Amino acid sequence: MPANSAQKEDIMQQQILQAAQQLFQKHGYQKVSMDDVAKAIGKGRSSLYYYYKNKDEVFDAVMTAEINEIFTEINRMVGQATTVEQQLRAFGITKTKISRKRKAFFDALETGMNADEMSQYVQKKQVIQKKIRKEEAMLLHHILDQGTQNGEIAVLDPKTQETIIYVFMSSLRGLKREMYLENSYARMEPAIDMLVRMTILTIKD
Repeated sequence: MPANSAQKEDIMQQQILQAAQQLFQKHGYQKVSMDDVAKAIGKGRSSLYYYYKNKDEVFDAVMTAEINEIFTEINRMVGQATTVEQQLRAFGITKTKISRKRKAFFDALETGMNADEMSQYVQKKQVIQKKIRKEEAMLLHHILDQGTQNGEIAVLDPKTQETIIYVFMSSLRGLKREMYLENSYARMEPAIDMLVRMTILTIKD
């Protein structure tokens, strides 16, 4: 495929996904049709079917783009930090900030869903969450491995490292839920700082 044609297709796909994301957030997944997406980008519905067979495929692509954007930002912030402690903090702060920004979008998706649709959505969401957690765990393994190589932290056996990562990730999710319930994020950063310090004390040589 010529470079110009490939570039045009990439641009078209980005337009489709951006329009779909905005429509899903405004109206909910159930109320958005392929016609709505096509109209939003000023194209005929047949143009969409060249890229996506149905709305489910558009939804999956939107979710993939969301996940990629999340991890691009987390990796960028972690990459700016130099020590293990700073990297863990950057991971925690960035992840929770992004979660706050994305909450309205994910909540809006459920608008207008009946019981069957909600069940299918929950299944999709669980698949997405598993993928996110897998990517997060891989990044945290990399941070700890680098810390070991640099002599910042103790050498950890695989089982111990896996447990530390599990506890760290679970604690972040717990903090996020508490902030949602309180409808206040004033204590989020101090709580993450405390979690990071506790984690560092556990793995220091």
